[in-house]
Amino acid sequence: MSKNIRIERKSGAALQPFIPELARLRIEVFRDFPYLYDGDLGYEEKYLQTYIDCPESVIVLAFDADKIIGASTAIPLKYETDDVKRPFLALGYNPDEIFYCGESVLNKQYRGLGIGVTFFEQREAHAAALGGFKHICFCCVERPLDHPRRCAEYVPLDAFWNKRGYVKHPELKTTYTWKDLDDVSETPKPMTFWLKHDD
Repeated sequence: MSKNIRIERKSGAALQPFIPELARLRIEVFRDFPYLYDGDLGYEEKYLQTYIDCPESVIVLAFDADKIIGASTAIPLKYETDDVKRPFLALGYNPDEIFYCGESVLNKQYRGLGIGVTFFEQREAHAAALGGFKHICFCCVERPLDHPRRCAEYVPLDAFWNKRGYVKHPELKTTYTWKDLDDVSETPKPMTFWLKHDD
């Protein structure tokens, strides 16, 4: 990792100065497969406000000198939307005992340097500092194998997530809605959760 790269955890109001840059970064990274997100700055800034408003949230920021090159979000599940909590409630989980890792975004030229591993470590450290969680989770979009925008070099991150201790739970599913690059309107996307038990 470059000596200029540093990782910082920030929560609440300390995130405010970084929101516009984070919104742009999210739109840039999520345009790629499998998300194909046709993003909107206004929506992104409103979405990120959730992390400012919640003092127990965290965004792990990666900097190269003073430039943000990546970010990773997390928040206790109890503060998330009903769409996120619903599958857990349906199966008897207690949202108060689950820490939800939102998304990780990283500029392409900085991938493969261990920053993604650090994102998970830092979010899990934040959850441990808060205390009281039995599970840590995240979710990912499910795209068909024959999706027209699936490129030959695309490699799913399943092996990476397994190595971090996360297990796919097909019984925990929800849907998120956004506008794909090729669409004229928003459509629901199937999302599957991965869980790690806090031993």
